[in-house]
Amino acid sequence: MPDPTELLPLPDVAELLALPITKVHQLIKDGQLVVTTDEAGRRVLPRAFVAGGVVLKALPSVITLLRDGGYSDPEIIDWLLRPDDSLPGTPAQALAENRGTEVKRRAQAAAF
Repeated sequence: MPDPTELLPLPDVAELLALPITKVHQLIKDGQLVVTTDEAGRRVLPRAFVAGGVVLKALPSVITLLRDGGYSDPEIIDWLLRPDDSLPGTPAQALAENRGTEVKRRAQAAAF
């Protein structure tokens, strides 16, 4: 089983989503995905965000909530991958398990 925290470069994300790289750039621009940079300076995002060959359902709304609350993109990634005993697991895992409402509630509380 692949590591959900593994950081994937954008061409790999495009391949996982079966989309041209330009569409992946548009998803990032539109706030559907959030990226950070790796040690080599490449734009990357966690594998967990594109589970099952699709962008996690509710991920875009969680990104919006956290951005509206002043979180930077690296802080959003950290928040989504940080274990939360009240979920249990990480917010990204909860999104993958279709528990978006719980995650959105926590994101709203964290952002304000």
